[in-house]
Order: sequence, then structure tokens, then C-alpha cells
Amino acid sequence: MIAELGLALLWIAAALACLSLVAGTLYLRGGQKELAALVRPASVAQGVLTAIAFALLIACFVRSDMSVELVARNSNSLKPMLFKVAGTWGNHEGSMLLWLTILGISGALVAIFERRLREDTLIATLAAQAALGLGFFAFLIFSSNPFKRLAVAPPDGQGLNPLLQDPGLAFHPPTLYFGYVGLSVAFSFAVGALITREIGPAFARAMRPWVLGSWIFLTLGITAGSYWAYYELGWGGWWFWDPVENVSLIPWLAGAALLHSVAVTATRNALRAWTVMLAVIGFSMSMVGTFIVRSGLLTSVHSFAVDPERGTFLLALMAIYIGGALTLFALRAGTVAEGKKFALLSREGSLVINNLLLTTILALVLLGTLYPIVAEAMGEKISVGPPYYNKVAGPLALILCLVMVAGPLLAWRKDDGRKLRSRLPLAALAGTVVLVALVIFGGKVGILPLLGMSVAGIVAVASLAPLWGRNLLRTPLPTWGMVIAHFGVAVCLAGMGAESAFIKERLVAAAPGETVRVGDFEVLFKGVKPVAGPNYTAIEGTLIATSGGASHVLKPESRMFPGLMGTAPTETNEAALLTRPGGQLYVVLGQPVVGVDGADRYQLRLWWKPLVWWIWLGGALIALGAGLSMLGRAQLLALWRARRARKAEQRFAP
Repeated sequence: MIAELGLALLWIAAALACLSLVAGTLYLRGGQKELAALVRPASVAQGVLTAIAFALLIACFVRSDMSVELVARNSNSLKPMLFKVAGTWGNHEGSMLLWLTILGISGALVAIFERRLREDTLIATLAAQAALGLGFFAFLIFSSNPFKRLAVAPPDGQGLNPLLQDPGLAFHPPTLYFGYVGLSVAFSFAVGALITREIGPAFARAMRPWVLGSWIFLTLGITAGSYWAYYELGWGGWWFWDPVENVSLIPWLAGAALLHSVAVTATRNALRAWTVMLAVIGFSMSMVGTFIVRSGLLTSVHSFAVDPERGTFLLALMAIYIGGALTLFALRAGTVAEGKKFALLSREGSLVINNLLLTTILALVLLGTLYPIVAEAMGEKISVGPPYYNKVAGPLALILCLVMVAGPLLAWRKDDGRKLRSRLPLAALAGTVVLVALVIFGGKVGILPLLGMSVAGIVAVASLAPLWGRNLLRTPLPTWGMVIAHFGVAVCLAGMGAESAFIKERLVAAAPGETVRVGDFEVLFKGVKPVAGPNYTAIEGTLIATSGGASHVLKPESRMFPGLMGTAPTETNEAALLTRPGGQLYVVLGQPVVGVDGADRYQLRLWWKPLVWWIWLGGALIALGAGLSMLGRAQLLALWRARRARKAEQRFAP
């Protein structure tokens, strides 16, 4: 009954999306007010019904309703409750319903709260959002029905992929989807503004919180996903340049460029064409990523490799949405003026350079991701790995960081460079000191990590420059947000450089009682014991890591998940981490082996990773800074509205 009700609600929500699209289109063509009055409530109802349908799918997983095919394929009764719920979106159909739910709720929020746009622009925006929703409703209902019933319910299900049975992965996909869908709202705003030719500060102010919010969620999602891959997959790295990792990074780069561009349009009425184009590119990159992950073109632990027919459906949607938006932009390009002029040496000029660098990096990462897929389709097997990305994107990223620190010190429209000359020398000195110290005391350090840590020193000091001479208690939240986010970039960059330059690794086959040295740690392997989890068995190792007179117990595990309903058993590694101020000790327990002396031994892989946790600390600081900026903008908006209300009262006072 629950599954049938969920599917019925999806059909009704799809009908409401169709109503929003048709009523909005007819209103824009004829101006009938009664049609415009239908769009807002239809958008709200669509979001509510889709959310209820998703809640019903969660209920099917919580109840372990094996008569629903999706539950039988991705859950079982033995799973902990957290992973039963996470199993709802740990698959193709459920994750697409989550995507559609967030899309519907976003449209409902725009319909309820947006009051800054002209009515025709708002109706055009909601119609564009409905058009997006309608395509995904069709994809879900006709090609990926999450409520499909089985003729005969199995006694139990196959269970979720053991690699995904982790608290981090329970929250990682929804966070990314919030980011992707936020970019879809920005896309709808851009399409709506193009249709009504209202491209100016009001349009940008309406779009900005959605761009900022989506970028915050993308930052958190990518940071959490990186950390999950680091500790769960057992390979010890924090970024593999996996195609699925790349397709989450690409929208983040587009969102970062859009975030800066929309701020200029909102405050200075400039970069209008940039803002519209980047809004289209940001959502386009989300669609490209969705197609790559779900088309079956690649195999990845994070991907949903489904049949090519679904990939063809997504490709058609991508062609309609992206092609339609680009065609509309081309038709309206002549009417999209760039707004107020500015000099190259200005804050706007630095943001243009910033956006050019971001879009260049985006293009290079996209090329490295798509080229092997295209080459394989043509019969040639090609691998594009970290060396390519490090060589082409790494230097540009460092230049981007240097441009980033100069921008906040420049005035709008035109600048004489006085602040740059007075405040950047200290930052340059900090970078020079780091560079010299690394050359003298760092030993053999690669050129990219060397430059990365030096630039991190420059960015760390320069990011604080906007606070110099200010009353810190009176400094606006958006300024604090910018400072913290830019400082987070420095922290992240320092962590990447230090880990790459000074990592220590040991791979040994150790018997109980043997000691291994890695970095400054003496690690004693005490032995192993069997343990049982809620839905797995494991061999747990015990190691004592000693450094500086302090000892710490580490317990890595090698887990075995039983095969369910005809599936093969799956083995995973649970790394043990010891976090210290200077870095992390990372230990993985491998397979048992017999040594040359005939003793039973276990493979141990140990890393000492200097400052590696700074990478995720930096990501958290970037998200925090963006969040403070968003909160500060909301405060400024409230003050502006209160000021307008007071002026109105004074105007009409007797």
C-alpha cells in the first residue's frame, strides 16, 4: 500500500509540475493574472507531495518491505537502522528521488519566500524550475521507478554495498545533492531573467543566497567524501582524481566562479553576462556529472552503473535543458549589457581574472575526465591520472590563490594599488620565509608541494589583511566570512603540500610482538582477535604506537560481510587513525601470510602523514566562512527592509 501511494503521489506531483509550466508559459505569452495565480500554489504543492513520496520510500526501507524491488536489492533486515535509512539514497532510483525531492522543495521555497523579483520574472523562474522537475519526473516514473513491486517477495534482501555502510556516506550524498540542486535553482533564475530580460541587481540578489547555499553544501559534501575515501577505502590517499570525484569538483569550481560573479552583479551591477553564463554552466556540469555516474560509462565505488537506456534518457534531458538555455542565451546575448564599466586594476578586474582561472581549471579537469571515456568508446583504452591533473591544474590553482588574496584589497571600479603596496609585502615575506625554510631544512621536496606551502604562507597572512585597522567587533559578518574562507584555503593548501612532501610509508609482514618504525612512531604489533559486528565478522588487530613517551592503542580491522541472496561475500578494511597536532598515523591491517621463518604474520601498511588533517579543517573553514557570509547577507537584507519600512511610515505619517 505504501509503495502504491508513493507512486501515485509522484504522478500527481508531475501533473502539478506540468500545470506550473503550462500556466507560467501562457501567462508570459498573454499576461493573464489568473494563470499567474496558479503557478505559486502548484509549485508549493509539488514540493510537498514529492517530499511525502520520498518519506514513504524511507518507510519502506525502515520496515524492510522486501516486496519493493529497490528495498530487496539494497537492504536487509540485519542492517543497522542508520544504514537502512541511508540505503534509500544509496542506489540509483532512490538517489534520483532524493534529487527530485530537493528540487521540488527548492521550487516551493522560491514560490513562498521570493519577493524581490518582478512578478513575470518570478513566474518565468518557477516555470523553468517546473520544466526541470517534469523531465526528472518522467525519468523516474518511466525509467527508474523506485516503488516497483516484485511478484514474489524474497525472505530477505541483498543489502547495501559494504563500502557504503559508513556514517560518512549516510550524509555525503544528500549534502552533494543539496549543492547540485541549488545550482539548478540558479539556472532557473538565469533562464527566467533571460526570458523577461530582467538581468540586473535584483535578479542577482535573488539568486545569490541559492548560489552561496549550494556552494556551502558542495564544499561540505566534497570534504566529507574525501575524508570517507581516505579512511574507508584503505589506500591512504585523500584525492584519487577518480572520474566521480571529478564530476563533483567541476560544479564546485563553476559555483565558486558564479559566487564571485553574482556578488559583483548584485552590488555593482556589472558582469551580467558572466553571471548568466556561469549559472548555465554550473547546472550543466551537474547534469554532465549525473549522466556520467548513471549512464554505465564507468565503474567506480561511488557510481551507479546502470543500463545505457537510462543513460540515453539522461543524455536527452541534458541536451534539452543545456541546449535550450544556451540557445536562449544566444538569442538574448545582444540585450545582456555588462553594466557599469571598471578598470582592470579593481576588485571587479581581479574577480574577472579569478573567474577566467576557475573556468580554465574546470575545462582542464572536464577534459581529463571525458577524454578517456570518449577514447574507450572509439576502441582505445587510455588512462588519465594524477600526473596530468597535477601538472595542468596545480600551477593554475596556485596562481588563482595569489589573485584571490589581492582582490579584497582593491577598490571597486578603479584602484591606485596603494593598499596592495602597503599590505602585500608582509604576506610575500611570509611566503619567502616558508620557501627558504623548506629549501634549507625540508630535504628533497617536489616543486609543486614546495610552491604550494609557500603560497599557503602568502595566502594565510594576506587573507587577514582586510581586518587590519578595523574595529573587529564592528566588522560585518560578510567580511569575516571572506577572511575565514580565504584563510581556510591557506590551511587546506598547507595540508596538501605537507602531506605530499613529507609522507612516510612502511609495508611489512609482522608477527605478534614485532615493532615497526614509521616517522617518529615505534609501533608494536600485539596480535589479532576475531570480533563480530551487527552484520559482519572481522579480524581486529591491536597495535601500540609510541612517540615522545606517550603510547596510543590502534585497532584496525579487516571485515567480511556475508553474501546475501546469492551475492558474493565482500571484504573491507577499516583503517585505524591516530590524529596528532603534527599529522596522522594511519594503519591498515591486511591479509595473513606465512613468513620465511614459518611464523604466522599479518600484512601491515602504515603511513605517517604530516598535517594531513589540515586538508579537511581547511574545507570546514571554507564552508564556515561562506556560511557567515550568507548569514551576514541575510542580516543586511533585514536591515535594508526595516529601513525601507521606516521611510514608508515617515512618508505617510500625518
